[in-house]
Amino acid sequence: MTNRPNTVLIAGATGSIGRYAVNEALRQGYTVRALVRDKGRRERILPDSVELVVGDLTRPDTLGPAVDGVDAIIFTHGSSTSERDVRDNDYAGVANVLKALGGRRVRIALMTAIGTTRPGVAYATWKLRSERLVRASGNPYTIVRPGWFDYNDPDQRVIVMLQGDKRQAGSPADGAIARDQIARVLVGSLRTDAADHKTLELIAEHGPEQEDLSEVFAALTPDTDGSLDGAEDTVNLPVDGEPETFRRDHAAIAGRN
Repeated sequence: MTNRPNTVLIAGATGSIGRYAVNEALRQGYTVRALVRDKGRRERILPDSVELVVGDLTRPDTLGPAVDGVDAIIFTHGSSTSERDVRDNDYAGVANVLKALGGRRVRIALMTAIGTTRPGVAYATWKLRSERLVRASGNPYTIVRPGWFDYNDPDQRVIVMLQGDKRQAGSPADGAIARDQIARVLVGSLRTDAADHKTLELIAEHGPEQEDLSEVFAALTPDTDGSLDGAEDTVNLPVDGEPETFRRDHAAIAGRN
């Protein structure tokens, strides 16, 4: 990467993954800005060294100060398995932040979920649409689809990155990963050249955690330039058949590329 990021905005910073991402970003030497809706939660959740900026992912008019001056963004926000909630929060949050950037380039790490490409699962398809907006944006990015949080055994710490989203049981059988490891991969991707334009499913296997993830990222196939989908995904969602919400957001974001 020509320009390596130093200041990172974390969306969903007070959530169950976001809190780990904040601490990991601080550990790796970043200046950390947290997007929060309520400053009052700081004392219970976030370290004093974190800059707080008040904003709401569902309200585009509040996001300008959040993105101003940052050179990386980590999305860790997430709602439920309700189609409406995922559309109005998970998806809309990504769309609104990308539009708030106004075409300015930043490094992005987006967390979605394993099984995002499962056909006929409405909430998962909105997560997939958020991925497609990131790919269309022209920003350098890594898209991370974690397995089931904290279903791993204590000695299950080998970080494994898969592609093609082939594990679609919708249960822990798809794979498990610890929350702190999800945060490590998201933050670690920001300054890893081999992670750029990669989409991966993230799980853990038995054994000790690797000290360096560069080779694990390097083994992945990069997403095809100009494609809206992951390198090895099987997806059939033509843009002209997508909902108007997505088509409008895609046109606005891709048009700035």
